Amino acid sequence: MSQTFTMRIDSVAAGGDGIGRHEGMAVFVPRTAPGDLARVEGTVQGRLMRGRLLEIMEPSANRVQPLCHHYVQDRCGGCQLQHLAYDGQLAAKAGIIRDSLQRIGRVQLDAPAVQPSPSAWRYRRKLTLAMRRAGNRWYAGLRRFDDPADVFELRDCPITAESVVGHWRAVMQHQHLLPQDAPSLRGAVREMSQGFAFTIEGGTQWDGAHLFAEIPAMAELWWRPRDGALRLLHSRVAEGAGAGASFVQVNAALAMRLHDFVAASAALERSESAIDAYAGTGEIAMRLAQSGARVTAIEVDRTASRESASRLPMGSSAVAARVEDVLPRALPADVVVVNPPRAGLDARVPRALNAAERRPRALIYVSCDPGTLARDVRRLDRYVLRAVRGFDMFPQTAHVETVCELVPAA
Repeated sequence: MSQTFTMRIDSVAAGGDGIGRHEGMAVFVPRTAPGDLARVEGTVQGRLMRGRLLEIMEPSANRVQPLCHHYVQDRCGGCQLQHLAYDGQLAAKAGIIRDSLQRIGRVQLDAPAVQPSPSAWRYRRKLTLAMRRAGNRWYAGLRRFDDPADVFELRDCPITAESVVGHWRAVMQHQHLLPQDAPSLRGAVREMSQGFAFTIEGGTQWDGAHLFAEIPAMAELWWRPRDGALRLLHSRVAEGAGAGASFVQVNAALAMRLHDFVAASAALERSESAIDAYAGTGEIAMRLAQSGARVTAIEVDRTASRESASRLPMGSSAVAARVEDVLPRALPADVVVVNPPRAGLDARVPRALNAAERRPRALIYVSCDPGTLARDVRRLDRYVLRAVRGFDMFPQTAHVETVCELVPAA
């Protein structure tokens, strides 16, 4: 049963919803900002309430008019914080990191500094869209934040590079050449040094040759058929020069600063040996090697691991395997860097790091999810947190990248 009330928004939750309290219960309300006085329709769900914003009675000093018309008119779920001024977004993300580490990781700390992005708009170099049929045509778009099953047609995305949006438009101009035996598809455009890669998921009978031929700027075409594995269908890239279908720095300018920060933190240990776990194409591993360390770069994706190997100097190596399978054998090392996907570390990884006979002098954890980071920090019970820094890799969204440095407990 729902009820209507007025409340003040106090903070921002990990998913981007504003949080206030009503009769002692936490209320989560999308599209609200700290300081807003809001009229809300709330519904109890367990020990909290989910709220729907009805009206802003008094706007927060941090509230701004969103730049993207899709954010307002189509209730786009791709961004969560466009209604917050950029300084307010950075403060909210600092609070998200602190609250996650305190509540889940049981670590007491102040809100960390969050490195701003060089650009708050047009920074994305990859755009993934859902594709749906409308009569005899396809349209590509994003999901509504309050109705994830509903996909609206995307005209533009102001956090995405104009070149990437242009590549998507080129694909949709040739939509009759997409797989036709599926009710829905999923596509992704990834910017490359020359042209772009396009990945399509769905369908059962398709070779993509005609689509690839019609779009000269398409450097790679990847396809994951229904119930099948992802494979490269066509390429204009020299063999061995690609980086797989998924490895791209979405915000390249800030990613470079993050990698430099990690390398500088590792260099302070004057390490002779280092492990870069979840190494991708070796951006961090290469920087560790440049500081003089002998690096073992571990990455399960074989294409990315081959690229990593090609960038590392003699004495360093790349291992194509799951981190949890090979980390115990790769230890000991003076410095270990872990940069896992959103799900965080496999439980075997913190067990191996805790059990190491000679623990690394520094363990640097790069995370794209404060919740799983906090869980893993708690699991790493033979280490203590020395430093935390946020990086705003995804402005206008609630996502934040975090770098934690841990050292062996006394």
